[in-house]
Amino acid sequence: MSEQETGTNKWVIALAVMLPALMEVIDTSVANVALPSMQGSLNAGTDEVTWVLTSYMVSNAVVLPITGWLSRMFGRKRFLMTCTVLFTLASLLCGAAPNLATLIFFRVVQGAAGGALIPISQAILLESFPKNQQAMGNAIFGVGVMFGPIIGPALGGWITDNLSWRWIFYINVPVGIVALLMVGTFVFDPPYLKRARAQVDYLGLLFLTVGIGALQIVLDKGQQDDWFSSPFIVGCSVLSVVTLLLMVYVELKHPHPIVNLRLFKDVGFSAGNLVMFIAGFGLYGSLMLIPLLLQSMMGYTATQAGMVLAPGGMATLLLMPAAAVASSKLDGRKIVAAGLIVSAWSMFIYRGFPLDVAYADFIGPRVLAGVGMALLFVPLTTLTLGGIKPEQMGDATGLFSLLRNIGGSVGIAATATMLSRFSQVQQTQMVGQINPYNPVYQQKAQSLAQGFAARGLDPVSADRMGLAMLYRIVQQQAAILSCNRIFWVLGIAFLVVLPFLLLLKRGTPGAGGIAAH
Repeated sequence: MSEQETGTNKWVIALAVMLPALMEVIDTSVANVALPSMQGSLNAGTDEVTWVLTSYMVSNAVVLPITGWLSRMFGRKRFLMTCTVLFTLASLLCGAAPNLATLIFFRVVQGAAGGALIPISQAILLESFPKNQQAMGNAIFGVGVMFGPIIGPALGGWITDNLSWRWIFYINVPVGIVALLMVGTFVFDPPYLKRARAQVDYLGLLFLTVGIGALQIVLDKGQQDDWFSSPFIVGCSVLSVVTLLLMVYVELKHPHPIVNLRLFKDVGFSAGNLVMFIAGFGLYGSLMLIPLLLQSMMGYTATQAGMVLAPGGMATLLLMPAAAVASSKLDGRKIVAAGLIVSAWSMFIYRGFPLDVAYADFIGPRVLAGVGMALLFVPLTTLTLGGIKPEQMGDATGLFSLLRNIGGSVGIAATATMLSRFSQVQQTQMVGQINPYNPVYQQKAQSLAQGFAARGLDPVSADRMGLAMLYRIVQQQAAILSCNRIFWVLGIAFLVVLPFLLLLKRGTPGAGGIAAH
């Protein structure tokens, strides 16, 4: 669907499809910082309120890989408009939810509707640009996809601090209405996209839904339930493995599969998805760890923590167009390699941060992280989707988005687990080195006790408070040392996939990498 075919300016189409995509990406992360407010308002426990996040991610992950099939079944424009309506309506009902059960139900609806928004929007966007401008189309899409997770926590923190958690859902309503009007006016289905009338692969759909849903629950709840010490997590893990294996078998045998796994026969497509999986792992892992470090250990508010992330988002926003121009003139694999190296460098800088690090010290590595994502996303998308036929683009973008999201979920789960495990090890090692006869220990304990005594406490209480404060210091130091180790792991992850770039097809200058549609 080129600009000439539709008679609509490609930039107008880009804006029309980016609105629902950006709305979904921001909503994926905006609710995280509002959980404590939801918990108090809805009288829910910590374990219960986290289902607000889990329910969304599960339904979202299930729909992603079947977006192409659903588009063929219902028509792509009609399906995009339906999902936009459902997402907007579910957002309104989430904000008005009187209790937790109602909120979780409408989060499931919201996640399912949102799961299709990104792949459909990306497929339409790629078709709207001529061959020599495909990289710029990817840059526009990348601004939304990569900027969303960065601005989401800051926006959610500001809304929660100044308004109410309900407004993190209400803000979607006007955006959704505008998006619906623009999609209805400016977006059209291409001639080749015929509505599918083939037999529905119900068995594959069942196995996919159960398998992806169980996997997402394991990733979201694993650390909270102590992983395989929990029968629930073990059961979900076994269920996920068995049903996903059955899904692969069924889909490869079915003449009209709902998920086109045959796309992975393309080595370049498989390699690109692997790199995107690791990019999601590092991006979402760091975006989970940095606010936690700032709020739990350094006393930042949710809004302040969001402001620390802002320089990275601005760097990504400003550099995406430049990355698009570069990827149309140079070997895209080299630009992706530069993005991976810069991303790893930013993680290694965090590794040396102490607890008393200043806000200004975060700017450098955050800008580097934003630069790395800009250099990584645009050419990687172009190279990965370069050999995909137009009629398969919906399937390909759905799988590409799924691998990025699953990578993010694995990154968040792994980061949370490493933080817990590393902190326990570091704390045990540090406590083992504390000796009552150590002059340094005696001096620190005495100094803390004197401080509490000066505030009017009796000697016994002052000593106890001093020891409690000393233990708190040990906990903080163990936590920051653990964070440093995790940043090292995230940095190494970016570097490990560098050899796989050789499997990507070399982007030819000026081609933009993706076939014109």
